[in-house]
Amino acid sequence: ESTVNSKNEVASVSEKPSKKTKKKAETKMVKNTKAVANLKNVISDVNAEDIEISEPENYVAVQMINNAMQFLGVRYRGGGTSTDGMDCSGMVTAVYNLFDMSIPRSSRDMATVGEKVDSASVKKGDLIFFKTNGKRVINHVGMVVDIIGDEIKFIHSSTSKGVMISS
Repeated sequence: ESTVNSKNEVASVSEKPSKKTKKKAETKMVKNTKAVANLKNVISDVNAEDIEISEPENYVAVQMINNAMQFLGVRYRGGGTSTDGMDCSGMVTAVYNLFDMSIPRSSRDMATVGEKVDSASVKKGDLIFFKTNGKRVINHVGMVVDIIGDEIKFIHSSTSKGVMISS
């Protein structure tokens, strides 16, 4: 058996090791110590200004987008949630269902859950809501698939062209 102590070194646990076993364990410990010493030297040689950190993509969001893209070209069908036809909230619901995640069925109700963010903070996988055709309430939803500068690309089901990507 092995345990890990607070210094992240592996300590062997046994009843009474033979001299041969004990020597192997000590040798391994020395090798690990050398590796850590080399790692510290590598890290100390890097200047902070040389390191560029970018925000990692959310794995689940990327997978949800990939699954939503499978619906591209599916025709519009009011109330639909399958590849036979789907409306905007039906497409989002279908994607969430693939991940065993529940979300309200209508775009208006979807907009009441989660956290509201401004357009400058939008990320891939976020839902984007609209009030279309002069309506006073939210009546359309899409899923953000990409952000290029100020342009937000989203997948949705339009009444005229079915599931498509728009800006």
